[in-house]
Amino acid sequence: MKVKVLKRTSNELKIEVEGEGHTLCNVLQKALLEDDTIEMAGYNVPHPLFDSTIVYVHTKGKRRPEAALKEATEKILSRNKEFRKSFKKALKDWQRK
Repeated sequence: MKVKVLKRTSNELKIEVEGEGHTLCNVLQKALLEDDTIEMAGYNVPHPLFDSTIVYVHTKGKRRPEAALKEATEKILSRNKEFRKSFKKALKDWQRK
């Protein structure tokens, strides 16, 4: 995965993420929008034949978009750990039956 900064201001960040599509970006957008300091977050897949996605984050007040993006990715990683743990438990329970 390659990330390229397209636009960066005090409360805006626009990046291009190569090698990712709807799967990652939809989860990232949802995590960002759960944050009260986010004015707007979204993503765009410019063309289905090209393997890149544009992610846009606009924050409120003095919140840096980079910090919001980092926090959202940490939230996703935490949820992934929780899911993995729950899935492993469910699988063990199912195998015992």
